[in-house]
Amino acid sequence: QVQLVESGGGLVQAGDSLRLSCAASGRTFSSYVMGWVRQAPGKEREFVAAISWSGGRTYYADSVKGRFTISRDNAKNLVYLQMNSLKPEDTAVYYCAADTRPYSSLYPQHHDRYQVWGQGTLVTVSS
Repeated sequence: QVQLVESGGGLVQAGDSLRLSCAASGRTFSSYVMGWVRQAPGKEREFVAAISWSGGRTYYADSVKGRFTISRDNAKNLVYLQMNSLKPEDTAVYYCAADTRPYSSLYPQHHDRYQVWGQGTLVTVSS
């Protein structure tokens, strides 16, 4: 079973950038669609971004499109979320998630499709 560990969260000001990392264990990581999902205080989990198992395709929520970039390094079992032009409404716990069905399609995207989750990393954006 793959395990996911996020890092890189913290407190930043509006307009700043932050990069989250997700380290995955296991030898089948490169066959998984990977995603980032966030949960703000008092709100439901919200899909943020996803990347295909090969890394060739990505998909973003409208709220982060043009500001966030997801990427992966299959040789190192890592997934990244580069977050630029951060806004206070981006404040949330960010979770890395894996869809462990091998070589599945990137679509459709919603937070319910993922089977394995990390513990989350908190991102706080002050105004």
